[in-house]
Amino acid sequence: MPIRSTRSLPGLLLGALLSSGCSTDKDHLLPHGPQTMADIWDSQSAPPLERRLEEVRQTLQRPLNEAAAAQPAYTRTARNEIHSQFRRLPNPDLVMYVFPHLAGSDPVPVPGYSTVFPLYQRVQYALPGERTEDY
Repeated sequence: MPIRSTRSLPGLLLGALLSSGCSTDKDHLLPHGPQTMADIWDSQSAPPLERRLEEVRQTLQRPLNEAAAAQPAYTRTARNEIHSQFRRLPNPDLVMYVFPHLAGSDPVPVPGYSTVFPLYQRVQYALPGERTEDY
């Protein structure tokens, strides 16, 4: 009795297994139903208690009016504290007009333009209590 080779048997089993894995039906994997993606998302996004609390919060919120919108100007913030204690000293802007000219190794005409730069190179701040208004 001749002995047959069993080396090709694992290859055949693997091929049969792979070809059967691709034979599933789309409708079996992704069943159709009356729910939309928004319904599924809403049902999974938050527990019902949290959703109810959020709805109650939305009904209790008052709309912003002009008085409430202006209130942040009266609150203390780091920016307000810095600007109220350390005021910027005046640093006037100088306007310079550059006349039309030729520039570069190949003389290219540049039209005239105006530019603005500060008088002092650095911004200076007054110490707390130091007067910044004109005398």
